[in-house]
Amino acid sequence: MSVSWWIWAVLMLAIAAMLAVDLFLHRDNHVVGFREAAAWSGIWIAAGLLFGAVLWAWQGGDVAGTYYAGYLIEKALSIDNVFVFALIFTYFAVPAAFQHKVLFWGVIGALAFRLVFIFVGAELLETFFWTAYVFGAFLVWTGYKMAFRHDQQTPPDRNPVVRLVRRAIPTDPAFHGDRFFARVDGRRVATLLFVVLIAVEATDLIFAIDSVAAILAITTSTFIVWTANAFAVLGLRSLYFCLAGLLRRFVHLHYGLAVLLAFAGVKLILSETPVGKLPIPVTLGVIVVTIAVSIGWSLRSTTPDTEARGADAGSSPGTAR
Repeated sequence: MSVSWWIWAVLMLAIAAMLAVDLFLHRDNHVVGFREAAAWSGIWIAAGLLFGAVLWAWQGGDVAGTYYAGYLIEKALSIDNVFVFALIFTYFAVPAAFQHKVLFWGVIGALAFRLVFIFVGAELLETFFWTAYVFGAFLVWTGYKMAFRHDQQTPPDRNPVVRLVRRAIPTDPAFHGDRFFARVDGRRVATLLFVVLIAVEATDLIFAIDSVAAILAITTSTFIVWTANAFAVLGLRSLYFCLAGLLRRFVHLHYGLAVLLAFAGVKLILSETPVGKLPIPVTLGVIVVTIAVSIGWSLRSTTPDTEARGADAGSSPGTAR
């Protein structure tokens, strides 16, 4: 699918405008409640679905179906991002009023990372057929790790990128309001909030590799892959504030995400065999059924009382290490 440069430019401007509106409405660093987060989630999801409808009218059902498949798989994988973001915020005891700002700038970085990965990955797949086997095997291995090693989380402050930044930039182990940098004893230093931002960005860098590879298994059209990623990532902040209190009920969701990653890997490998690419309706069906089953299984295995007890047990503030 070939897209003119001016369409890319219009899309980028539209995304920048939406981000600017979001930043303006949250300039006071207020605590985002469930109702506000749910409203924004509805807006972002509607924007993503509406763009698919535009693609349908412009390029036809096959292109729109490919976009929706990529959007759904990225949206599902975003839930795993939410788990890790909640861990980071709890670990560093980030005040609720500052979490939106961290996630906002985290989304900016996520969009930049994904844009680079998409063009590099698509070019590799188009130029070297064997990279499909490499990416496919990577996705299958990632799915295996998510299914059977999901609880093996690295403490946020032990992330290599976070440790490197702390060594390279003078940091103060305290929050200074919503500032990423502050002046302490006459010296300009990075605040703990900046360290949290780096932890979020470093974590999303890993997620970006998985999610971009998964969508490239569906299509190598950079425009489709980018728009599916962008519209899914734009709603990541509101998704976090909607689901933060429900995460403990999604006890089996990681199995569904593991299946999706492994399916994407197998699909990518098959694309370079006589089997060829699987039909988009099959891909969409597998994604929808897998997400629905894993969420339904999780909710049946837990109760609201379980969620409340887990929230009470984890409500004490964490300490920055």
